[in-house]
Amino acid sequence: MEYLVIIPLVLFSALFSGLTIGFLGLDKTELRRKKKLGDERAIKISQVRENGNLLLVVLLVGNVAVNSIFAVFLGDKFSGVVAVLISTVFIVIFGEILPQAIFYRHALSIGSYFVPLVKFFIFILYPIAWPIAKILDKFLGIEEDTVWSKKEIGEIIKDHEDSIKSDLDSDEEDILLGALTFSDKKVRQIMTPRNVVFMLEENSLLNEELLVKIKKTGFTRLPVYRGKEDNIVGVLNIKSLINLHGGRKVYDIYDRHKILEVSENDTLDNLLNNFIKRKSHIACVLNIHKTFLGIVTMEDVIEEIISKEIVDETDECMDMRELSKNLN
Repeated sequence: MEYLVIIPLVLFSALFSGLTIGFLGLDKTELRRKKKLGDERAIKISQVRENGNLLLVVLLVGNVAVNSIFAVFLGDKFSGVVAVLISTVFIVIFGEILPQAIFYRHALSIGSYFVPLVKFFIFILYPIAWPIAKILDKFLGIEEDTVWSKKEIGEIIKDHEDSIKSDLDSDEEDILLGALTFSDKKVRQIMTPRNVVFMLEENSLLNEELLVKIKKTGFTRLPVYRGKEDNIVGVLNIKSLINLHGGRKVYDIYDRHKILEVSENDTLDNLLNNFIKRKSHIACVLNIHKTFLGIVTMEDVIEEIISKEIVDETDECMDMRELSKNLN
């Protein structure tokens, strides 16, 4: 006869204990994200998880009530020492440890089945739980959403790439990590230094020898200067050389729109925004004294985002910055 009372009490103790660790262990932000993605389990659980303090009080009150009834019942049926041993074994092992271990690992899968029952307990215990929950809200505040820093998101991405359960491959990881970190980098870290920049003086004659040199560079845009290299006045777009007749000078065909000027300390996100706003693909890099330091291109920014060097069939050097160091 005692088993007809002990077993239901232990089961209810396990249920309250497991739901407490399971539901409260679920992050509200993650639940909302899964809910937006159409996860039916998250949709069900979020109905009771949104008010965390109310859910906590209901589950704890229910757990304490069941355990108290269980202890009183055992005290009436058995001697003190036997009652303590039985209650310890049943409550600690079957009412706490096992259900918490199970619900903690499978909170979404298992917990979603018990949402209607939890709603019932909230309805029954609401007069007791609501005032306590409001006091907790007043003194502890409403549960805050989880917000990850860029470094934390980066570690999450790395963990997903290493997991066999993730569908994130190494290329996607590189792009995501590059997109997260490129705004922390400075222009000076990716620019092509001045000593390896191929530039043209605006009065240079576009003879066959110079055209061959331009072709070998593999660049699509070349900075044009007037008099001295610090005085950049425009950009020569290589497509302007198509069907070019002999005897022309750079002055005759280069784009005279003022070239985009950026500081060596500008961040790459600002640089990308400037490229988009100015509809430009190349910028000259200046220091605080307006001295020409080198050039930076849209391609350089994209390479940082995708974490790979973009090399085509005309490139003779993969890393212009490394070439610059070797020349020094």
